[in-house]
Amino acid sequence: MRTDLLRKLMPWPLGPLFLAYTAASLTHFVHNAEYLAFYPNMPTWITRQTVYQAWLVVAAVGALGIGLRGMGWPALGAVVLALYGALGLYGLGHYTLALCTEHSLTANLTIWLEVLTGLMLMGVAARVAWRSRSVWTQAPARLQG
Repeated sequence: MRTDLLRKLMPWPLGPLFLAYTAASLTHFVHNAEYLAFYPNMPTWITRQTVYQAWLVVAAVGALGIGLRGMGWPALGAVVLALYGALGLYGLGHYTLALCTEHSLTANLTIWLEVLTGLMLMGVAARVAWRSRSVWTQAPARLQG
C-alpha cells in the first residue's frame, strides 16, 4: 500500500529527480548560508537567516506539487513540480554578482548541481504534466459524485 502511494506521488523518474533536486537545493542553500561572507558581492540585506527562509519557501513549492499529486491533481502537481525545478535556475543569479572564477570551487559545484538537477526535474515534470493533460478538465475521483 505504501509503495503504491509513493509510486503514485512520485513515479519514475519524477521521484528520484525530486529527491535529487531537493538535496542539491538544500546543499546549495546551506553552503550559501554558512559561507555567505565568501560569496562575492552579496547584497547586505541577505543574511544567514534569510537564506534559510528562502529555502523553506522554495521547498514549500515542491511540497505543494507533491501534495497536489496526492490529492488527485497529478497534472497540476506536475506543473508545480516543474516550477519548483525552475526555481533552481535562480542560483545562476550568483554569476550576475561575480564571475564564476571569483566563487570558490564548492560554491560553483553547489550552484551548478542545483541548476542541473532543477533543469532535469523541470523537464521531466513538464513531460509528466503534458502526458497527464487529459485530467486537466477532470475533478479528482474523490470529488466526482
